[in-house]
Amino acid sequence: MNEMKVETTRRKLLQGAGMAAGGVVAALAAPAFVRSAFASGDTINIGWVNARSGPLSAFAEADEYVLSLVNAALTGGVEIGGKTYAVNFVLKDTQSDPVTGSKVAKELISSDMVDIVMTSSTPETINPVADASEAGGVPCISTVAPWEAVYFGRGAKPGAPSPFKWTYHFSFGASDFAAVYADQWSKIETNKKVGVLLPNDADGNAIRAIMIPALEKAGFTVTDAGPYENGLTDFSAQISTFLDAGVEIVNSFPFPPDFPVFWRQAAQRGLAQRVKIMQVAKAGLFEPELEVLGELGNGIAAGAYWHRAFPFVSPVTGKTCSELADGFEEATGKPWSQQVGAQMALFDATIGALKASGNPKDKAAVAAALASLKVETATGIVDFTAGPVPNCAATGLVGTQWMMKEGGKFPFTLEVTSNVLVPDVPITAPLQPFELG
Repeated sequence: MNEMKVETTRRKLLQGAGMAAGGVVAALAAPAFVRSAFASGDTINIGWVNARSGPLSAFAEADEYVLSLVNAALTGGVEIGGKTYAVNFVLKDTQSDPVTGSKVAKELISSDMVDIVMTSSTPETINPVADASEAGGVPCISTVAPWEAVYFGRGAKPGAPSPFKWTYHFSFGASDFAAVYADQWSKIETNKKVGVLLPNDADGNAIRAIMIPALEKAGFTVTDAGPYENGLTDFSAQISTFLDAGVEIVNSFPFPPDFPVFWRQAAQRGLAQRVKIMQVAKAGLFEPELEVLGELGNGIAAGAYWHRAFPFVSPVTGKTCSELADGFEEATGKPWSQQVGAQMALFDATIGALKASGNPKDKAAVAAALASLKVETATGIVDFTAGPVPNCAATGLVGTQWMMKEGGKFPFTLEVTSNVLVPDVPITAPLQPFELG
């Protein structure tokens, strides 16, 4: 079972149902007096697709908490075009499988009759869901994947008109990584030799095509270890390539389960002892991943698409980023996650588009509202009128570093070390060189 319908209600999400086997999310039945307040046809059905089980399930850890906040904020419905609508969420789990993602998205469209689809976090989740929505003529909004991997990765061509009518994506870009990294890496003295570990997938291919030339233009010598398949268990060849090249910076974009395998092997073969900067993306984004690595995680640098220090407010909930982070920790007992703000931003943009449409039951009107949407979210301003290409809006990215912290609530803390792309986000600590043992 991977579907639950959730209607707005005054009650909070049931505790303990959680993200258990199959990634099932707790459901709430609205009391009769709430249901009777809305006439038939006055309910907006929103499909929400995420990888709630499987190797990408860490990206769904904040889903239950965020949905509880949205539920509370939308109690009594949402007013659009002078009419009040109830909101019903239909959740689907991709099981971290693109084929399943396409299947459940089609179910949302054909069986659940949703008015709009939301999805997020990696092209493996977003692209098949967006393709199904495009084919089904249903508006879709997504976030948390390089926009190039979603736009060009689904068949759009540079300089050509957009082939997409129904699907919209807001996120950082592959070129943003290069800008953040060039700034972040300049804070430590190195030989400027960079080894990149990029898989043969939509993320890796987009990063390879865009980030490597940008880093070379910024004065770095880049050694690409070559495309590899996700799930690789022996990184000896890649490690040897980096050792032979004498790299002092390693930059990786692996599938989350693959990074610990690579990094432990790098320590066994002496690469981790030579590296001054270990930069990760896609993997190493969440504190529990660093806890598993222990000392090997101390000093790992990362890019952050959301941080508790972001100076933005969620219009749906009225909460600041620090309030969202604190609330997550209080509700779950777990360290705050980048996904708290990212998933809240997805709701902020979705509700903003529905309100702007004037009629949330008119799919063409909702798609038109997405195309002209400009709204503040928990991750900053989302402006689809500004590009960088049609159907896409750019959001910010900051440089960060994981540091072990004695006496803290959790073993690792994520410090902001570069704000070149989002100057309003404060620097919380200087970047430290990676040192093992």
